[in-house]
Amino acid sequence: MTVTVQHPADPSPLVTRSWRGFTGEEWQRHIDVRSFIQANYTPYEGDAAFLAGPTERTRTVWKTVTALFPEERRKGVLDVDTAMPSTITSHAPGYIDRDLELIVGLQTDAPLKRAIMPNGGLRMVDNALRAYGFEPDPFVTKVFGTYRKTHNDGVFDAYTPEMLGARRAGIITGLPDAYGRGRIIGDYRRVALYGTARLIEAKRAERTRLDETPSTADVIRDREELAEQIRALGELERMAVSYGCDVSRPAATAKEARLAGTVNQPDARHTRTVSACPQAGVGSGDCEVGRGLAGLRVPLAHVDRGRPP
Repeated sequence: MTVTVQHPADPSPLVTRSWRGFTGEEWQRHIDVRSFIQANYTPYEGDAAFLAGPTERTRTVWKTVTALFPEERRKGVLDVDTAMPSTITSHAPGYIDRDLELIVGLQTDAPLKRAIMPNGGLRMVDNALRAYGFEPDPFVTKVFGTYRKTHNDGVFDAYTPEMLGARRAGIITGLPDAYGRGRIIGDYRRVALYGTARLIEAKRAERTRLDETPSTADVIRDREELAEQIRALGELERMAVSYGCDVSRPAATAKEARLAGTVNQPDARHTRTVSACPQAGVGSGDCEVGRGLAGLRVPLAHVDRGRPP
């Protein structure tokens, strides 16, 4: 999707410096990641000779993680925060080894510690917790069982009798209930390319264009969803600040771009929850640590050079 928001005629020196060396104009005038890619990609037809192995820094961080694996295997799940439903800003910054990590961000405040997402469905969270020997938090159970309608509740309210019958008989699979993770995947390349301030500006412009439109059900929904998107971008910015990262502006280096893509992923790429990804919980030291990053990653090449590839 292309969002038309004119860039200031005289962009700030910070933006100019971040975009130096890149070609194309459309993506600078509008929020358009595809235009940026089309204007700047270079096909690589070589072999893997350019790849580098893990650094000593990565090996040290990874050793810290692997030391947790025996207890993880014994228990099935090392730890779960049963009392705090996961949101973008729900948990304090988490580190494996703060002094050694270059790309930071865990889903919770500790490695291999899972989060719960009862917005998707309380029963799934309760069953998963009990399966691994954890007791559901009474307050969370009361709120999401009594006062808060979950995604699963809404899905079952929308099913027709025929759908329910087909589901029970196993004729139809892949239905949107019984999910432990979100299915709306964020395009976090936008954060690295434009920064949250510009993206918020674009979302506000979209919402403003609806001001003179008759308030049909679709328009009301669009205005509500745009307001939520603006709030979420602000939360991404605040969460990144807690890690010492400024994602309000475009990334100026490869390291900053990688940080923008990992720190700001609370629900992307199969978000780790006790109900969806029981084997997940941490990334590797230099390249693949990210709040919400999927699964366990083997250490990859070091990326502290700070230059785009």
